[in-house]
Amino acid sequence: MRIVFMGTPDFAVPSLQSLIYEGYEIVGIVTQPDRPKGRKQELTPSPVKIVAVENGIEVYQPNKIRAEEAIEKVISWNPDLIVTAAYGQIIPDAILKSPKYKAINVHASLLPKFRGAAPIHQSIIQGEKETGVTIMYMVKELDAGDMLSSAKIPIEKEDNVGSLHDKLSIVGAKLLIDTIKQIEAGTVTPIAQNHEEATFAPTLKREDERIDWNQTSMEVYNQIRGLNPWPVAYTHFRNEVFKIWWAEPVDYQHNELPGTVLKTDKNLCIVATKDGGISLIEVQPAGKRKMNIQSFLQGANVEVGEKLGE
Repeated sequence: MRIVFMGTPDFAVPSLQSLIYEGYEIVGIVTQPDRPKGRKQELTPSPVKIVAVENGIEVYQPNKIRAEEAIEKVISWNPDLIVTAAYGQIIPDAILKSPKYKAINVHASLLPKFRGAAPIHQSIIQGEKETGVTIMYMVKELDAGDMLSSAKIPIEKEDNVGSLHDKLSIVGAKLLIDTIKQIEAGTVTPIAQNHEEATFAPTLKREDERIDWNQTSMEVYNQIRGLNPWPVAYTHFRNEVFKIWWAEPVDYQHNELPGTVLKTDKNLCIVATKDGGISLIEVQPAGKRKMNIQSFLQGANVEVGEKLGE
């Protein structure tokens, strides 16, 4: 089977590696153009491109996949199947409809929940107890195609975006191979999504990263871990941006306004929420590196009654 693989970030790498390991003929790989990265803003290839080059597979990096020359390029590879995993651009119908076995996508949610670009973040932020991967046919509408297979995993209390991302990327790679084998054998059974049950996880905006201390302790906790290690939740402290990398919800009876420092000593800082408190564990003051709360408190002289937030 001739396969064109379209993907960009780390999430897509296990799927690509599994296709290579299983011996499928990868006739071409489409990934996003190299981007400036780091302090020196050096052009850096995507994780998918790195794997492609290591394995001697042709790589194509169009600025716009909808451009006529891009469409012609992909179709010229004459694929039997197109596999996409977090590619990062909307793929035109002309490409999706060209292969014998159509185009399938590895999506990191249990569709129709969390269609869109940030399903892993939102599954944690919204307090879901489980999530998973869905393999679906690609259609013009966002993540709305018929489902071919899915696999569930629990969201553990200590999971953050990084840990859940890594788990799902492995689950997706295995599910992809199993699904392609069913497609080859003609035993796959597409199931239409219930569009009325669809929810969405669009690209995160800056306001999504700002902590609302008027939420419950568990909601604040889910937001913090749902943004760790990227893009990281933040609040304001002493009129400067103050990032919170990790924290824990705690039971704490109080009558203070949410965001108020309830308790602090050399090892502890508890901030008021709507129904209790959040104990800060890893923080990053403006202009400084990430540090544990003990290191921060050594020089910050935080006092009970001070306020976090705007």
